This record gives sequence, C-alpha cells and structure tokens, in this order.
Amino acid sequence: MGDPTSRAPAESPASYALWQARDMGDLSGKSVPIAGTGVRLNGLRLRALPVWLVPAGVTLIVTLAGLDAAQPWRDELATWSAASRPVSGLLRLAGTIDAATVPYYLLMHAWVAVAGDSVAALRLPSALAMAAAAGLTAGLGQRLCDARVGTLAGLLFAVLPGTARYAQEARPYALACALAVLSTLLLVDALRRPGRSRWAAYAAATTALGLTHLIALTLLAAHAVAVLGTVTGPDRRQSDRPRPNQGRPGSHPAPPDPARSDRWRAAWPWLAALVPVVLAVAPLALLSSGQRTRQLDWVDGSRPADLAALPGGVAQSGVVGGVLVGLAALGLVRAGRRMVLPASCVVLPVSLLFLAGLVVPLWVPRYLLFVVPFACLLAGGALASARLPGALMVVVLAGLLGLPDQIALRRSHEWPRTATVDYRGAARIVAAGHRAGDAVVYSPRDGWLFLDLGLRYHLGEQTPRDVLLVADQEHRGDLWATECERPAECLAGTDRVWLVLAGHHRDPLTAVPAPKGAALRANYHVAQIWPRPNLTIALLTR
Repeated sequence: MGDPTSRAPAESPASYALWQARDMGDLSGKSVPIAGTGVRLNGLRLRALPVWLVPAGVTLIVTLAGLDAAQPWRDELATWSAASRPVSGLLRLAGTIDAATVPYYLLMHAWVAVAGDSVAALRLPSALAMAAAAGLTAGLGQRLCDARVGTLAGLLFAVLPGTARYAQEARPYALACALAVLSTLLLVDALRRPGRSRWAAYAAATTALGLTHLIALTLLAAHAVAVLGTVTGPDRRQSDRPRPNQGRPGSHPAPPDPARSDRWRAAWPWLAALVPVVLAVAPLALLSSGQRTRQLDWVDGSRPADLAALPGGVAQSGVVGGVLVGLAALGLVRAGRRMVLPASCVVLPVSLLFLAGLVVPLWVPRYLLFVVPFACLLAGGALASARLPGALMVVVLAGLLGLPDQIALRRSHEWPRTATVDYRGAARIVAAGHRAGDAVVYSPRDGWLFLDLGLRYHLGEQTPRDVLLVADQEHRGDLWATECERPAECLAGTDRVWLVLAGHHRDPLTAVPAPKGAALRANYHVAQIWPRPNLTIALLTR
C-alpha cells in the first residue's frame, strides 16, 4: 500500500499528519479495516473490524489473567484505606497528605461502594482503563497514519509487561495512560475539524487527566507543538508562493495575508480549552506542592543514569524496554514528520520531569507511564513498514521476551520482586493462632510499609485489638495512625500480643524502639516466631 502522506508538501511542520488527514477527509466516522482483518486471506476478504477492538481485547485478556494473583502492595493498601473512608474523611486527607491522588480516591470510593474491596475489584478499573488505552492508541495511530500503524502499536502496547503491571494495580497510572491518549486524540480531531463540541471534549479529557495525574499535564507541551504546527504550517505554503509584481521596482508592498491571521486565530480555541483545565487543576497543584516534602521524602533527585533506566522501568523489563526504544527510534526515522506529535508526547514530558527533578525530587519512572502508548505509536510506524506476518512476529517476540516478567509481576508488585512484603502470610498466621482478648502491635507504625493496613485488609473484623491505637487514619485525616504515648499503661491487662515487625529479626523484642520496645520487654517474653518474606511475626505472652 502506498503512503498517502508522501505527496504532502515538504515544508509542513509538526502537524504534518493532521493537515494530511484534513485533506483526506475525516476518517473518525468510517469503519477502517485493521491489519489482519481487512486484508485478503486465501482469496477471502475478512469483514472489517473497528481498529480499536483487537488491541483493546488482547490487552483485556492479558491484564485480567491473574488479576488478583499478587497480593496488594503498600501503595494499593493506601488506595484501599482512602477509598474505604467517607467523603468527609477523604477531604480531610486532602488537607494533610496525598491531595494529588484524592480525585482518584473519590472515584475508587464510589467504585468500592458498588463493586466491593476484593483484590480483583480494586484492580478492575485499572485493567479496564489500560484496555481503553490500547484501543485509543490504535485509534490515534489510525488518525495520524493508518489502521495498520494503529493496530500494531496497540498490540505492542498490549504485550508489554508494564501494561499488565499497572493494569493490575489499584493506582491512577492506568487511568492516566488512557486519558493521555484520549486527550491527544481529541486534540487531533479538534485541529482537523474545529468545533465547540470537539474543543469541549478535549477540555474535559485534559481536565480529567490533570486531576488524575498532575505530572501527566507535561503532555500539554507536546500539544502546544501540534497546535503551533497546525497554525503556522499551511501559511508557509501561502507565504512562500511569489505574488504578482512582488519585488519589482516601484511595486507596492504586498497586502497582509488574511489567511495567516485567520490561522493564528485558530490557536485561541486551544488556549480557551485550557482555561477550565487551569481552574480545576491549579488549586490541587498548589495544595499538593505544600505536601511534597512529606509525600515524596523517599524520592531522590534526577541523575543521567535515570534516563537510561527509564525504558526498563516503565516497560517492567529491561530487554523489552530496549526493544521498544529501538523500534520507536526506527519508526521516527522512517515516518518523519507524521510522527512528530507522538515523538513530542514522549520526549517533552520525559525532559520536563527530568529537568524539574534536578531542582525538586520528582523523578519516579512510573510517573511517566503515560508516555508509553506514544512510544508504541512510534514503534508501530516501524513495524508497519514490514510485511504483516513479520510485524506480528516482532510483536509476539516482544511478548515472549517479556513473559518471565509477566509471570514475576503476578507473584509480587514490589521492585525488585524479592522485596515482597507478605501481608497475606502474616494475616494467615495471626488468624490461625488468634484467641479472644489478643492484641496486636506494629513496628514501625509510621513507615511506608503500612503494616497495620496490610493486616487489617486481609483480616477485616478478625484483626486483633490494636492496643496502642489512639486515633486511626480516618480520624487523623492521614495515612498513618497515632499511638499511645504511654505504651505500658495501654498494654495493661493484655496477656497475649501479636507483634508484627518489618524485616527479619531473630530477637523481635530488641528490634522495637523505645518507649514501645521498653514496655514490651518489661512485661512480655517471646513465645513463638514466624518469619515471612520481609516480615517477622511474634507471639508475646506475659
């Protein structure tokens, strides 16, 4: 098949593909056959399917497989804790910590009220969002290039280990992925066929993107490239064309080109669409900025090595990440200006976050997960230049290379995988030996492991009495609880205590800091110890 965009003027800038699509007409309402479904096979022409269907379906199958196999890790426990609170409790949480994630928590609060809080229920919204991201990626590839590019990009996205990893996590990253592609696709549509409804849809999707993941708004830098390219691109064809008598002695200066000013005015709808985005997101951003030192105290500043590690981080596989980068680079070289928008959607957010991370510690690879679909679009451009069987074999090969990581991520969501914290195993031990009147003590109580949330999630009402608890997370409007300042008095009358410790300890009582440790050592001795991955459970008796 010939490339219809090869006939475009060489001087078209960043929005090359958008202007070509406008010349060819709006394809959004047409059913375009996808690669493998709209081709002849043994003399038969298969019925055309929507371009998004196969990538979304494959993604859903991959992500639903083993959806609840890995136990919730600490970040998901924070989601469960927040989503289980009333709306008033979530608003208090926004005022102390994690304000940037509270819009997602509100969404999950409504979801949990309907679907429950099982592991599969907590993760299902992310799985559906990731399937939508794959379908939208295919649709965006169709608009910018053709159905084959979109389909191959969506299929490649489907088999990445990182796609399954974050589709199986009750956090906002999968939703941000879907909204990032949706916002970009709606921008393409609005630039091709401007209209109030299209710009309103773009504004709504971009607002939702910012409320879901503030850092994903770095994508607006790439959108600005597309808008400015659309505004300035066709003017060059007009302005470079010689006008009658222009440049001759005695000739009058050429009158202003009305088309140029009209096209510059076309940028205003985009700026107007950003107004509700700013109004909705700015308060959240200001509130979150005041919580940064507490929320991100574990993050280091950006380093050059972080850029090299990014592909493996977002793909959850160093080998597959390298394949993706290689295909994306080849796709950009081959497709040229048609892929300026996807390339900008990768390079600019990564660059902006890296530069910001040099000043303020912000660099976390998963925060950039939303650029992966655009990298897959670049890779899809490279794959589409090959014959269909060969292109599909590359996708299958990428899936096979990532298979060990696909299996590993269904065992644990920690990185490295050996860092699993076995909340579920600890809960089983406590449940098996629990007696009426037992109490539980956690150490540490203020760390990011959320030992109390992990035990409570798996045991529910069967959790032993939290003997040192003074104010729980909901009443504090926080992710951590407040403990008794006089542990010895709070422990009075308790004969058996389950001690849950982070890490492995041969002598659990010596691992608990004072004054809590002093009260335990003065009144209890260790009856039994159970080591679990990165946890120690001890039964203490008087």
